Amino acid sequence: MIIADIHKTEGRTYPARRRTRNLVGGLSPIQCNNFAMGYVVLEPNGGQVPWHNQEQEEVYFVVEGTGEMCLGDDRQTVTSGQAAFIPPTVFHQITNTGDTPLIMIYVYGPSGDVAHWRQELEGTLPKAGVDAPALPAGAWPQCTDKPAA
Repeated sequence: MIIADIHKTEGRTYPARRRTRNLVGGLSPIQCNNFAMGYVVLEPNGGQVPWHNQEQEEVYFVVEGTGEMCLGDDRQTVTSGQAAFIPPTVFHQITNTGDTPLIMIYVYGPSGDVAHWRQELEGTLPKAGVDAPALPAGAWPQCTDKPAA
């Protein structure tokens, strides 16, 4: 039996103020061909998974907290207990709009690397309204800051 223990998984911290820990795929001991899954904590007041798209279909499930979910030209508030479906290739972003951490689980399939992790760390994310479609009106801005050296 292979067990991935969230309490023993360091994960990675990203410039957009979130920590992601792989449960299936990535650096996890559990590897699957058909899907990947992870546990994400967005810091209060602006922690984010920035505007990006990918080939896989995906679901974000909010375990705790409140945020703003942008999907294409749609923008909605999401709260604990809600799941949002993200079709392949559609630009999306989630931002913590609350004063407490937003905890979420992502699942996407098929498994494999998604470019936005590397792009965010390198500071090369496509910029909303420049290299990518614009964010919905009134949305929190996309975080594209490259980490300090």
